[in-house]
Parts: sequence; structure tokens; C-alpha cells
Amino acid sequence: MEELEPSELGTLEYWEKRYKQEIKNFTNHGDVGEIWFGEDIVDKVTVWIIKHIPKTARIIDVGCGNGHTLIELANEGYTNLVGVDYSERAVILAQSIAENRGLNIKYSQCDILQGLNDVYDIVHDKEKALKSDGLFIITSCNWTHNELQDQYKDHFDLDCLIPTPQFKFGGKVGSVVSICVFKHKNK
Repeated sequence: MEELEPSELGTLEYWEKRYKQEIKNFTNHGDVGEIWFGEDIVDKVTVWIIKHIPKTARIIDVGCGNGHTLIELANEGYTNLVGVDYSERAVILAQSIAENRGLNIKYSQCDILQGLNDVYDIVHDKEKALKSDGLFIITSCNWTHNELQDQYKDHFDLDCLIPTPQFKFGGKVGSVVSICVFKHKNK
């Protein structure tokens, strides 16, 4: 089988270049940039959090990009928010947007492969920084909820699925994006 070339989306250089342009657009026009999974998906995650998670919870968004998810949560009264991204320019953009809106969100540049130095009640998109009674929320456009559940089955139980738009093709029903909420397995 022929090996596929790695995607440029996996390179820091791609994201630094992209966020350099988005910083310029924000500075010149107030454009906050692209919301990676789309506003409707961010809305689904934030609505679920608002319904189930206290406003005092420690929440981290790993791979926060322009910080849109945390900005939405801050607008809803959440106060203990942290965003990390491995692109320094993404962090600069997210900080600029939050400051422009008068929001107190902590952002920092971080390579999560080196680990995170703290634990959180809610981890959006990566699981190793999760408190033992915390919830791990992952949004994926690459894996189905069954594949995500299988991937994390040794350490996590599926708590719930956050519904996303579905489509039907060839008699099969699918989703463009899967959002799963996991909790640690009871040991």
C-alpha cells in the first residue's frame, strides 16, 4: 500500500503562517478568523457545558486556535478558563480578541506532547490533564463516535454524545463531526 504524504495541517509552520494573516485581519478589520469546526459545533459544545457544568469549573481548551470556544464560555459567565495552542501566533490572536472584548481568559503557547502542568475539571480535546472526576470532551471530524469510544475504552467510559447535524448517503446515516463526552472508568 502506498504511504500518504503528511498533511500540511500537521505542521507548526502552516499554523504560524495562517495565524499571522488572521492577526493582521483582526488588527485591520476586527475579523476574528475562522472557527475551525464552525460556529454551530462550538454552540453545541458550549450549550452542553452550560447545561451540565458549574460556572466555577476549571476548563482548558487544548488547541484553542483563536479562542472562540472559551470566549463563548466567558460570555456565559465562566471564569476559570485556560486556552493553549502550539502556535504562538494563535495565542497572540486569542489574547487580542479576549482583551478587545474585556474578557479574562488565560492563554499560553504549549506543546501538549510535552504535557500540561495542571489538571482541570473539563478538558476540551485532550485527556491527560483531566482530574479523576472530570469530563473529557472531544470534537473530531476524523473519527466517528464509535471509533472515539473504541480508542479511549481502556481509560474512559462514554458519558454522552453531543448531537451534531447528520446526513444520509447510500442508505447510511453519518455526521460530519462527532462530539463525545467521556469520564474516567471507575476503577
